[in-house]
Amino acid sequence: MAVSAEGGLVRLMQGNEACVEGALTAGCRFFAGYPITPSTEIAELMSERLPRLGGKFIQMEDEIGSMAAVIGASLGGLKAMTATSGPGFSLKQENIGFAALTEVPCVIVNVQRVGPSTGQPTSPAQGDVMQARWGTHGDHPAVVLCPWSVRETFDLTVRAFNLAEALRTPVILLSDEVVAHMREKVELPDPASVVVVNRRRPTVPPELYKPYGPAPGEEGQEGYVPPMAAFGDGYRYHVTGLFHGEDGFPTGDGEESAALLRRINAKIDARRAELIQVARESMDDAEIVVLSFGSSARSAVRAVREARAQGIKAGFLRLITLWPFADEAIQEAARTARVFIVAEMNLGQVAREVERALHGKARVASLSRVDNELFTPDEILARIREEV
Repeated sequence: MAVSAEGGLVRLMQGNEACVEGALTAGCRFFAGYPITPSTEIAELMSERLPRLGGKFIQMEDEIGSMAAVIGASLGGLKAMTATSGPGFSLKQENIGFAALTEVPCVIVNVQRVGPSTGQPTSPAQGDVMQARWGTHGDHPAVVLCPWSVRETFDLTVRAFNLAEALRTPVILLSDEVVAHMREKVELPDPASVVVVNRRRPTVPPELYKPYGPAPGEEGQEGYVPPMAAFGDGYRYHVTGLFHGEDGFPTGDGEESAALLRRINAKIDARRAELIQVARESMDDAEIVVLSFGSSARSAVRAVREARAQGIKAGFLRLITLWPFADEAIQEAARTARVFIVAEMNLGQVAREVERALHGKARVASLSRVDNELFTPDEILARIREEV
């Protein structure tokens, strides 16, 4: 370990370690989880680090209880997180939906592995893209971030907490086995330099507080994010998974129910420009765009660089935010591109979304790999050459 000129730490670490560092830097002080490969290192490190910072770690009896405990801790005022992989992510879905409707900020880390079912616990995959968006039922909001490196795992974990707190919503960090377990030299920033966002607290006395109503001066704004009081701070309010009014109590009124559902989705949709992040390389005149995300993108960018060296007008587009989906960035790329090669370790989940976003403006070629192995740059380069 060394100290950089900027005061940060230079370390050799794996992605799961970087996730823990990011969570603690962001102010996470509660973790509940259940061990599952390939996310287990996150729980192990949290069990060591959290108590030293006055935080709480608890290994729950299962994934369902883990998600419930995280929700309870967040309602009590703590920044809270859980970590899991595919089968555990499936078990968390009902409570993720509860957190979305009750607007409880929390972070869920899903380190993807091969599925469905038990699959291949130690092998990489990217098959949880649609589950991250539509895993729970109903028209729920979703914010999903996807790192491709160890350092970006740190950065996006911090961002996940900041977005969860600012928007009062669960945020998913969608990693994968390769990113989680590879080790890289990483320069972490000085914690004092990291921007940390905390949830807004109510400014009115308890008797005037509406847990799902706008703050004073915000009346009538679609997509508003209500201030959030912590249980134990003198504010007593009702939390239910039923549709509810601004006072938190169940409602059977159709207009009131519709207003709630539209608002919790609008608070994400209205901030698309802020939420959606992509990375671009050699895109100005790209006729062939390789689009990827997570660990697959590491091979994709190498393939694009080699294609450029051979005189092929290839470009690289990486999705950092998976949901909301980057429709605008994809449509912009279609101004020069005639084909999009989508490289992903599943059977085409993102490729279908790219095709939807393009509206026929360019052709989509799905490049899938589901044999427990990561793409090689040569494999993607060969597909680029087929399109020349």
